[in-house]
Amino acid sequence: MKAKITFAATIAVLTSGAHAESSVMLYGVIDSGFLYQTTSASSFAAKAPNTGSIVQLKDGGIYQSIWGLKGSEEIGNGYRVNFKLQGAFNSGNGKSGLGDTAGETAIFNQQSTVGISGPFGTFDAGRQFTPMIYAMAETDVRSAQYFGSILTAWLGMNQAAGWQGVSTNGPLGALWDSNALVYQSPKIYGVSLALEYAPGGIPGQIQGRTRESAVLKYANYGLNLSAIYYNGHDTNPSPTTVPAGVSNNRFYYLGAMYTFRSLSVAGSYGAGRNPANPGRVDYELVSVSVGYRVFPTLKLTSGYYHLKDRNDGANRSTELAMGAEYSLSKATLGYVQVGYVRNKGTMNQTITYGAPVAPGVSTTAAMIGVRHNF
Repeated sequence: MKAKITFAATIAVLTSGAHAESSVMLYGVIDSGFLYQTTSASSFAAKAPNTGSIVQLKDGGIYQSIWGLKGSEEIGNGYRVNFKLQGAFNSGNGKSGLGDTAGETAIFNQQSTVGISGPFGTFDAGRQFTPMIYAMAETDVRSAQYFGSILTAWLGMNQAAGWQGVSTNGPLGALWDSNALVYQSPKIYGVSLALEYAPGGIPGQIQGRTRESAVLKYANYGLNLSAIYYNGHDTNPSPTTVPAGVSNNRFYYLGAMYTFRSLSVAGSYGAGRNPANPGRVDYELVSVSVGYRVFPTLKLTSGYYHLKDRNDGANRSTELAMGAEYSLSKATLGYVQVGYVRNKGTMNQTITYGAPVAPGVSTTAAMIGVRHNF
């Protein structure tokens, strides 16, 4: 009897120890606000007409609403196995976000990864944010927000290059990549490296729909520096396109941000082109942004984002954005944002992600909203 009790006690201790070494967490964010925009369009199509002013309840004034599960298990000697499942949804109607294929949705459309971390760094496999978007956010005072930032400027390049907004595959760079293998090095004296390779899985085509990127970053003493190289093959193909391993998506970026006490200043230069057809797709992006934290709960930011078509100088776009964010609590943020974009020629850079504007039309927008973490 004593042996049975001892055995049971031992099992209980071992079991509790195993549970203590692993964890799973449900998390999410709801971000919603009222948007007023002086012009609008039904799509990101190159010839979409101006459909007039619009007032709407808009998801994602800062970033999109999300929910997810993430977990980690310690396996010894400083190593952990990690997973993350994250999907975006529209807080206005409850619909899930876009997938890779036009017209399709996905539950975990942003991240579905498993990986390992340790002294060597981290390695993750699956659908995930590309390293380049983190590097861009870290060198933009407006942090690549969904309203008037380096993100909307980069998306403007994609729209000008033919991205229709019906899938998450873009012709210049990428926000997410499916089937991606990403290695993130540890930071050494402020320097870190991220490498990505996403195999295409196309029979008979080793390079068909593959993607690769490299990001070099420095972060120390208030200074952030980023250098990005991204290259993709058969990007954003139509359903009838046969992948051929053609390199048609190349993006370069250099960015810097410096923060001294409450003041932050940033600048960047980006270039995106289609190596297989540079005469049709060749754009550059310049940004300057400034921010000031008035006090711990209040932050003011502003940004200037300029796009230029290097094949046709008549196609250009300039965007100005300003915002104020106030922390109502540890979990809740209130914000007010205003923006103006002047599009010329075929440019249709948007002020806020997911709210199309017509090509060649100037637009003003304002949004007030709340973002809550849970």
